[in-house]
Amino acid sequence: MNRVSRRVLLAVGALALAGALAWAYQTGRLPGFAAKNAAKDQGPVAGRSGGGRSEGAVTVTAAKVRIDDVPVTIDAVGTVQALNTVTIRTQVDGRLLRLAFTEGQDVRKGDILAEIDPALYQAQYDQAVAKKAQDEANLANARVDLARYERLLVGAYASKQQHATQKASVAQLEALVRADKAAIDNAKTTLDYATIRSPIDGRAGIRLVDVGNILHASDQTGIVVITQLKPIYVVFTLPQQALPAVQKAQGKAKVSALGPDNATPIEVGELTVIDNQIDQQTGTVRLKATFANPNLALWPGQFVNVRLMLDTMKNVLVAPSQAVQRGPNGAFVYILGPDNVAIMRPVTTGRQDETIAVVTSGLEPGEVLITSGFSRLSDGANVRVMNAPETANAEKHGLGAEDRRSAPSDGAPAPAPAMRGNRTKR
Repeated sequence: MNRVSRRVLLAVGALALAGALAWAYQTGRLPGFAAKNAAKDQGPVAGRSGGGRSEGAVTVTAAKVRIDDVPVTIDAVGTVQALNTVTIRTQVDGRLLRLAFTEGQDVRKGDILAEIDPALYQAQYDQAVAKKAQDEANLANARVDLARYERLLVGAYASKQQHATQKASVAQLEALVRADKAAIDNAKTTLDYATIRSPIDGRAGIRLVDVGNILHASDQTGIVVITQLKPIYVVFTLPQQALPAVQKAQGKAKVSALGPDNATPIEVGELTVIDNQIDQQTGTVRLKATFANPNLALWPGQFVNVRLMLDTMKNVLVAPSQAVQRGPNGAFVYILGPDNVAIMRPVTTGRQDETIAVVTSGLEPGEVLITSGFSRLSDGANVRVMNAPETANAEKHGLGAEDRRSAPSDGAPAPAPAMRGNRTKR
């Protein structure tokens, strides 16, 4: 069989295979294509008889509009600063003999913290005392001689020059005694410097030097740092736009130091200082609040959330903050209308934070607002309220909490029973 005959046979075989496949496809005998053809033939009917469900009510939560007092506050981040911080350093040179405190100990003003070897300074003090005694003895002798010359001068037995010389000698010795007294005071002060005392009430930190080291008055490290914790400061900054309101509230403004959740108060203090200038680079002004800190909840260097209360808005209309939505035309809310229908209504809001919003117009007290499910909501949509606010019929009929969770709200369709066996075969 030549090459041409082989090609003819291959072509005929291919045509026969294609024809067989086409016949099997048309008759539905080709695996995988029967269901498609059947669905294609009865597609519209299956769509109608397949039990297609209409879209149900939107599940939402709701809350009631109320009248309440709303505090006017400003939030910021502050840094805790000690009322006083003192680095204890030696004022004399010498070997450190003793540390009289324990790290972390609360100390009082005047408590002994450390002792420097006082031997040298004690010797200088004793020397100054002895020098004063010597000069006082010379002064006493000079005064006796002066009195003798005064008696001799009356009888003309001594010259006036001798008397004047002795009088000047007495004056010199008197001045020398006064200098000796000053030297004693200086030596006493230096000797006292060898005993280092706390200048303030506070808490001792970790010691910066060990016993036995030679300390110098020029050392910058120091021995220990004493920090006063009661009371304590919190320093924070606010934008310059808030300065007029802060100035108006100064003297009565309360400052709350908040925990990490930005809600739990740690301590409540008072605004005590507004800085005398605005930072031109940041456009902010520094403020300082004072806290009693009785429980030591605030610690120097700590970052805290600060809430400054400036005023209180009395008897204003309050709505949940999450109920207020924003659109091209401004703020709006969804009101729970009759038969559990969502009604869109534009509103005007005032002060707003993460929990509440003050509504100045557009709402009335007692109206119920939808607070969730906004992705599926539209004006006039049917809703199902899950949390049963005070105006829900479950409350009116006296249902219990368990009943309110299980009973549907008025107007909401009951859940349809599960449907089986009405699926379109694909």
